[in-house]
Amino acid sequence: MNVGGEGLLAPARSAADLSPLEWKFSQVFGERTAGEEVQEVDIISAIEFDRTGDHLATGDRGGRVVLFERTDTKDHGGHRRDLERMDYSISRHPEFRYKTEFQSHEPEFDYLKSLEIEEKINKIRWCQTANGALFLLSTNDKTIKFWKIQEKKVKKVCEMNVDASKSVENGAVGSLSASSKPSLANGVCKERPISSPSNDNLIPSGGLPSLHLPVVTSHETSLMARCRRVYAHAHDYHINSISNNSDGETFISADDLRINLWNLEISNQSFNIVDVKPTNMEDLTEVITSAEFHPTHCNMLAYSSSRGSIRLIDLRQSALCDTHSKLFEEREVPGSRSFFTEIIASISDIKFAKNGRQVLSRDYMTLKLWDINMDSGPVATFQVHEYLRPKLCDLYENDSIFDKFECCLSGDGRRVATGSYSNQFRVFGCSEGSTEATTLEASKNPMRRQVQTPSRPSRSLGNLPRVLRRGADNSGADANGNSFDFTTKLLHLAWHPTENSLACAASNSLYMYYA
Repeated sequence: MNVGGEGLLAPARSAADLSPLEWKFSQVFGERTAGEEVQEVDIISAIEFDRTGDHLATGDRGGRVVLFERTDTKDHGGHRRDLERMDYSISRHPEFRYKTEFQSHEPEFDYLKSLEIEEKINKIRWCQTANGALFLLSTNDKTIKFWKIQEKKVKKVCEMNVDASKSVENGAVGSLSASSKPSLANGVCKERPISSPSNDNLIPSGGLPSLHLPVVTSHETSLMARCRRVYAHAHDYHINSISNNSDGETFISADDLRINLWNLEISNQSFNIVDVKPTNMEDLTEVITSAEFHPTHCNMLAYSSSRGSIRLIDLRQSALCDTHSKLFEEREVPGSRSFFTEIIASISDIKFAKNGRQVLSRDYMTLKLWDINMDSGPVATFQVHEYLRPKLCDLYENDSIFDKFECCLSGDGRRVATGSYSNQFRVFGCSEGSTEATTLEASKNPMRRQVQTPSRPSRSLGNLPRVLRRGADNSGADANGNSFDFTTKLLHLAWHPTENSLACAASNSLYMYYA
C-alpha cells in the first residue's frame, strides 16, 4: 500500500465495486403512525450488530435493551446455512425478528453529588458467545452491566399416580383395606402390620393398576436475561464509550477525562490507563470523546478528543499511557479559524476498520478516514452536510452543533456511512477512484432524496497528499433542495459485519436497508 492513500484497500477494483450501491428498504420496527407522539423513553440511543451479524441489539433512553434475531440464514430444519462460502457481493434480503427485551438500567440518584443519573443506554457491545448463550455489555452514564441471555426450558412434572376421574369411576377411593390404613397413635403415624402374607389387599380389585414414578418433562422454552456483573463507581464523569478487547477477557470504558481497563470476571476493580485530568481544572483544554480497542491487536487502542485529534496508544509501553504512540490530527488552514472552529472539530465517534489498518472519525461536518501508518493527515475527507456551514450560528443557538453523530464502515472496508438531519444518512465509497456519495432517508423509500455528487479533488492542504471533498454546497436547504429539520436527526447507525446491510435509528423506529 502507498502511504498516500492510493490503493487504500486493494490494488484493483472492478467497476461493480466502484459503482454506487442501490439501497432498498428491508424492515422497520416501531414505525410511527401519522401524528403519533413519541415518548422520550422510547427514543433509540444505541445500535450494535454482533460479530456474526445474526443478532442486533438496540438500547433506548428508557434503559431497555431490545434484541433482534436474523431468520433468513436458517433453513427449514432450523440449522444455520454455511454463509462463509457465499460471496460478499451476493445480494440477499436480510430478515430479522424481535427476540426479547429486558430492562438494563434504572434511574438512580447520587446523593453525595446531588446528581440524577439517567437510565439512558449510551453504548452496547457484544461479547463472545458460549454454550449457546449471548453476552453483551451495556452502559449508561455511570454504570456498566454484563448480561447473559439464554434460553431456559420450562419443566413440568407429569405421569402422576393419581388420576381423579378414573379413581372415582373404579371405586378406588377408600378401597384400601383397613389393615393397610395407617393409624395415629400418640401423634405418630404408624403402619399397621399386614396380617395376611399376601399383598393383594394393597391393590384391591378396581384400584390403581400400578405405581408410577413422576417424570419431569420439558415443554416450551423462554428467553431469560440475567445480569452477571455490575461495574460501578469507577467514573466521575459520564461514560461515553465501552469497547471489548480482542483477547475476549478485558474491555475499556472511557469518560471525559479517564479510560479504565476492566477484566470481565472482576467487577470490583479496574485499572486507570489514560488520565488527561490536569492538576488545575482551569488548564483543561480537551476531553476524551470516544475510545476503541484495535480489532486484532490486544495491546493497541485509540481515543479521540474534543480538539479533533486521535491518539493511538500501546499498552506495552507503560501501565499509565500518558504518552501516545501516534497522533493523528489535521493541520489548520491559515486564515480559516472562526468562533466555531474548535466546536465543529470535536470528534464524536471513531471506528476501526475490520482489518485494523484504517480509523474512521466523525466530527460535526465531516467524515475522515485515517491510515494508522500515516499520521500526516487523513487519506480521505467526506463532507456530510456542507450546506449547513452558513447556518452555524443558528445551530449554535439551538444547541444542534453539539449533536454527536456516529459513523460506521462496511465489513470489507470499501464504504463508510454516517447520519445527518431530516432523518437522512450518507454512504460514501472510500475505494480508490470511487465517486460514491449517496444521500438516503430513514423511511420506506430511502432513495427518495438520493443525490449523486461527483467528488472534486481539492487543492492540497499542507502535506496532505489526497483530500476528497464530497457533498452538495446548497446554502439554504439540504442536499436535495429540501428544507432541513434540526429536530429529526439520525445519530445512530450500524453496518452489518459481512454484508451490505444497514440498521438506522430514527427516533423510536429502527429501519433496516440492504444493497
